[in-house]
Amino acid sequence: MATWNSRGLRGSTLEDFINHTNEKYRDSGLALIQKIPTPIKPINIDKENRHITLAYFDQKSTVDYIGVVQGIPVCFDAKECATDTFPLQNIHEHQVVFMGDFEKQGGIAFLILYYTNRDEMYYLPFLKVQEFWERAKQGGRKSFTFDEIDHGYRIASRSGALVHYLEALEKDLEGRQ
Repeated sequence: MATWNSRGLRGSTLEDFINHTNEKYRDSGLALIQKIPTPIKPINIDKENRHITLAYFDQKSTVDYIGVVQGIPVCFDAKECATDTFPLQNIHEHQVVFMGDFEKQGGIAFLILYYTNRDEMYYLPFLKVQEFWERAKQGGRKSFTFDEIDHGYRIASRSGALVHYLEALEKDLEGRQ
């Protein structure tokens, strides 16, 4: 059984907060966002209790969330960082490719970053993710720092939404016009 601070439960609090926010958005008619489950292949099943006791990841997942906000397709991933430096190895190449393809189809892709050491959340537009990713591919830093992100994209709790990311999404959309 995983303990509260085990590797297996990292990010679950952030995802719980986002799930709660997404329920509020749905109930208010603002957005319909779904959590995408990670596909697994069961190996051992406890038939008596009908529980999977051993499994492995069946395929690479894409992003954590996908849906639509007022007619705009969105996808995003939720990431936590315990320091002011975010390692790019925490974003997988297939995720970057998926988000890039999603944007090419007219959607909006982004990350929600939770800096646990600061207890602050930020919206990171895909174009910035791509910039950091390309810099690393060209031999540059394999991470980005807190100072490199746009602090104008800070996410607050508001109106019952624990991770009220729609304001940051609106700012991102305005910047694209």
